[in-house]
Amino acid sequence: MDRIIVSPEMTALVGPGIATPANDAGLSAAFLLGFGAVGQAASVRLVEQPTLADLNDDPGSRLILLVAPDACARVADGAVPLTPGVAYYLPAPLRAIAIAIRDCRLHDAAAAPYRLAKSIELFCELLRTGREDGFVPIGQDASLSRADSERLLTARRMIEDRWAEKLTLDGIARACGLNRAKLTRGFRDMFGSSVADAITAQRLDRAGEMLVATELPVSSIGYRCGYLNNASFTRAFARHFGVAPTLYRAEGLAA
Repeated sequence: MDRIIVSPEMTALVGPGIATPANDAGLSAAFLLGFGAVGQAASVRLVEQPTLADLNDDPGSRLILLVAPDACARVADGAVPLTPGVAYYLPAPLRAIAIAIRDCRLHDAAAAPYRLAKSIELFCELLRTGREDGFVPIGQDASLSRADSERLLTARRMIEDRWAEKLTLDGIARACGLNRAKLTRGFRDMFGSSVADAITAQRLDRAGEMLVATELPVSSIGYRCGYLNNASFTRAFARHFGVAPTLYRAEGLAA
């Protein structure tokens, strides 16, 4: 795993591989973030005094924030607002920050301070979301029937294939044979994001492809992806990829 030394009170570990101890003995609060996959929601879990087994219970691609307890209490202005050991759904905005850290495409000299700053942002946003009761625990009864799982996969494919259309929650639910509530809850359980966030991510991913593969103006690409003005497209794109569209295009063409 990549090791990002943020400060003496905080280290971030990111990517696949085995988390190995270094000078992290005093960093005894671990925020374990899973990015999610088909059938598995993106999640966050706080572990106090983590063992090597705790840090390596999921060897896939993930992100771990190791933080000194004093720093947690100081930034949280009191107790950390997550129950240790409980897994929570990771909200899409926090997942986007984590992905920006994991998938940073900047050159080394720029990547180091960028990932450091994003790690601090992620830590602060985790605590802020907790203080505002923005985390939902992952229930033990979150399993889906095979039929519903297939319908949710159909919903996902519909978003992937028809991203340029005006998709609505009710329309997707009708097309896939689900009611609105089951689509909303089941989609988050299976894919770790809301339907709206999945549509946004799909459109921005396609925008990224068009930036590199075509010479269309940035504003035209944004419009094709559902953004009526360039400023809103640029903000959304930067949140998703960690860089502005113009820089993304320049780096993609230079690669």
